[in-house]
Amino acid sequence: MATIKDIATLANVSSSTVSRVLNNDPTLTVLDTTRDRILKISKELGYTALKIRKTEKQRVKRAAHQKIGIFMSCTDEEIVDGIDDPYFASIRRAIENECMLRGLFLTRFMRVSDIQQASLNNELDGLIVLSGMDLLQLNKIKNQVEHIVFVNYSLNENDFDSIVVDFKNAACEAVNHLVKLGYKKIGFLGGEERESMTGKKQVIKGVRQETFENSLKEQGLFRNEYVFLGEYSMKQGYELMKTALQLHDLPEAFFVASDSMAMGAIRAICEENLRIPEDIAIVSLNDVEFAKFASPPLTSVKIYTEQMGKLGVQLLLDRFEGRDIPIKAIVPTRLIIRESCGWKQRVKRSTL
Repeated sequence: MATIKDIATLANVSSSTVSRVLNNDPTLTVLDTTRDRILKISKELGYTALKIRKTEKQRVKRAAHQKIGIFMSCTDEEIVDGIDDPYFASIRRAIENECMLRGLFLTRFMRVSDIQQASLNNELDGLIVLSGMDLLQLNKIKNQVEHIVFVNYSLNENDFDSIVVDFKNAACEAVNHLVKLGYKKIGFLGGEERESMTGKKQVIKGVRQETFENSLKEQGLFRNEYVFLGEYSMKQGYELMKTALQLHDLPEAFFVASDSMAMGAIRAICEENLRIPEDIAIVSLNDVEFAKFASPPLTSVKIYTEQMGKLGVQLLLDRFEGRDIPIKAIVPTRLIIRESCGWKQRVKRSTL
């Protein structure tokens, strides 16, 4: 670890000057160039002032006494059946790891039944919500939990912190990539979205589907018969692709709304003795760990789940520290190009 003496040597000043600059001593008179040089060197060396280190330790110590829970909108039946979506599992692991690193203790993992039974009894100081929560569920717990952070979802953002993904940009990247590769017949496999702001669940058109449709309509390529909707699961991806493969005029490529669905879709394609990407290209979304190990490796739009989990914990800690203004963070995405989209074949063909 760098010391004040190390910084003083490199900055060509005394150790006391370095100490007073780093601790913002208001009585110190020093040239701006000298102050900037000291700050720059300390940053490059990764030095943290003692005062800041003490404050951070005190903060972590106070937070360690807080009781934190994680809520996922899955039923007891889904837990028994072993449903553990890798996308949400990745976020959850990041939350757990960040809590462990910060000395925090996750006291409870909650499911829908816990809220239905209203069994919290004011036992939690903070709650991190994954995969959504409807208004009825929120109304049951908002008076029992002081701080709630939504991850991958936003509900009542005027009151609660939230971390959401820029799914519109993600879907645009996926669709535009297929169009740029020259595909004209592009299909969509996705999950039905449900809106519950009114307390009554109703199926709505999700951002991924809407962006897919709008992007292709702008280019005169949209075909309604190429849209297939179900649930965000590997099983549904398989079944939807089986249905799609019955079409007389097959799509050349598919944008699949999650990696889990894509894995099911790939199996269905292979069972029909079709090749990926030669017969059907695939671009997916999430870029979970197994995407690069698929056969062929999945082209997928990466969502930074680890950062989402870490940020969820950070926002909760900020609330414990007294912040009362809600924050909505939008996480960017990035297209990761691999073999399943057929870019190698397309590029080679265009150069011949």
